Amino acid sequence: MKPLLNTVFVTTQDSYLAKDGECIAVYHEKELKGKIPIHTLSGLVLFGQVGCSPFLLEHCAKNGVVVSWLTQNGRFMASMHGPVSGNVLLRREQYRRSDSETESAAIAANMVVGKIANCRTVLMRTAREQPDPQLDTAISRLSQCLTRLKEPLPLNVVRGIEGEAAQTYFSAFGKLIRVADPAFVFSGRNRRPPLDAVNCLLSFLYTLLVHDIRGALECCGLDPAVGFLHRDRPGRPSLALDLMEEFRPYLADRLACTLINRGQVKAKGFKTTESGAVTMTDDTRKEVLTAWQTRKQEIVQHPFLQEKMEIGLLSHYQALLLARYLRGDIDAYPPFIIR
Repeated sequence: MKPLLNTVFVTTQDSYLAKDGECIAVYHEKELKGKIPIHTLSGLVLFGQVGCSPFLLEHCAKNGVVVSWLTQNGRFMASMHGPVSGNVLLRREQYRRSDSETESAAIAANMVVGKIANCRTVLMRTAREQPDPQLDTAISRLSQCLTRLKEPLPLNVVRGIEGEAAQTYFSAFGKLIRVADPAFVFSGRNRRPPLDAVNCLLSFLYTLLVHDIRGALECCGLDPAVGFLHRDRPGRPSLALDLMEEFRPYLADRLACTLINRGQVKAKGFKTTESGAVTMTDDTRKEVLTAWQTRKQEIVQHPFLQEKMEIGLLSHYQALLLARYLRGDIDAYPPFIIR
């Protein structure tokens, strides 16, 4: 089984990273803060004003470590990876399927089924503990969306159902937040920029999720930029966004609610800028990153493969299943659906 490697997040401003033998050396104000063996890493994420030596970038590329640059507030800017791995025939098949609206619709529909089923499960778990008519209504509508997806549908219809389901899910999402603090009242999804603390937290976790999924796709030889549900757009990792849909409720949304409900993040950890955008403080960002890494180390059983693995490896195995489907080894792409 593939080992779960670490992702290093560097948030301290004016830090500098350099190559030191087979390690990454982290400096701040010319003082060595630590060394990390590169063979233990799969990713390096740099927030804001963090420098990186050319020799280290070369070393990361050779060792398959993806380097990503984000703004200090967590907005994705760019990434770097080494030579493309995988069979060129797999990518050619990926491109061929993406160019076919019928083939794209079939794959996208399965991914959307995974997303909607997981959204429904998240709401159902809360409804069992705290019954609420709004939750019941949303669960019923999501079930209807799943029923509609049982038949082959055009791609634009699949997208329409996905959008309808997302709107339904987020209309009840506020019921998952159990604290009375007005700072964490959720009135709907907003982004670019997020206008409240909950949306700020969700957007940040989604950025971390995309980073991990993008790396998983590249490791399996797939092109993260060519998707089926999300269409091609320069600079957008469309396939990573496709695969992320299944994991949003299970990984990002549940973790966001847990952090809020347990008081691990507090209202004072979010700041509103003059433009109205809400950002995290450095301490809150570090708290979220620690919780994210801890969550990825938990063990679960994959519902399709029936194997126990770290949560952080789920995206890798979903990417492998997608590659198997594109090669013709399995009859359909099996989405990740939680129980």
